[in-house]
Amino acid sequence: MIAPKQTQIDNLVSEDQSTVNRRSFLQRVSVVGATGLAFGGLLNAAWAQQDNRKGEGLTREDVEILIAAEIAEALAVTTYTNIINVAPFFGNLASDDQGYLKNARQEEMSHYLLEQSVTGKPSPFTSFFYPHNMFVDAQTTLNVLVTLEDAFIAAYLVGVRRFSTPDLRVTAARIMGIESDHRTLARVVGPGVATTDGGPIEEISGIQGVAESVDPPNNNGYERTLCWTEIEQAVQALTPFADVNAAAAAGFDTSKSFAFAPFTPTLPSALGEFISFKGC
Repeated sequence: MIAPKQTQIDNLVSEDQSTVNRRSFLQRVSVVGATGLAFGGLLNAAWAQQDNRKGEGLTREDVEILIAAEIAEALAVTTYTNIINVAPFFGNLASDDQGYLKNARQEEMSHYLLEQSVTGKPSPFTSFFYPHNMFVDAQTTLNVLVTLEDAFIAAYLVGVRRFSTPDLRVTAARIMGIESDHRTLARVVGPGVATTDGGPIEEISGIQGVAESVDPPNNNGYERTLCWTEIEQAVQALTPFADVNAAAAAGFDTSKSFAFAPFTPTLPSALGEFISFKGC
């Protein structure tokens, strides 16, 4: 494997590295393609273990998408948990911004448990790595958070495209809508970051590596597919967060990992609960 250039290693999503910010996130993690293949092999193994689920109408691709989604949701829960518990800027946010982060954590955990109920298996990854300064520097934290939400949106749109049944496709769309809420609300947080925490933050870089103004926070006319048509593309983008070798190759901080800690979620409104795969 060719070693990444130093600019790919230092401050992967830092605003101080404008050259790096202009590169797309996918280009920056392309150095870990070999590890991504190993990750794909893990999905194949997960499918092989699903004999008891094949009779319930799930295809191989259904299971692969669901397992990838479980990993993504476990990563999301871990990210929100540590923003709330570790990030210094969290305590200085307005109550409504804190409320978004707290409720997003509950919602991501609910998504995870729903997907686990279908696969019958937990996420194969239970600890995660992040770029340097994650949960320390507010700009880095919000860049990574929006990057992840961008990835989750595009990944669930793959599910809308490729799931084998209408019920699964509608469920993917329902979850994608919540991830879109999270992306917008993460951008709302930027201007509310206190000056003592490096705020106000007026630009945030997502998965496409472009610094975008947070005004307006809802800056999409249509959700961004990132041109992903296969779940393997989402897997490749998320691999550095889950695999230590991929994390090192992408320049992430491998000196520490953050554990996924499942819990029983409480959704903010009964009107927004799942109820059934029929969507009613």
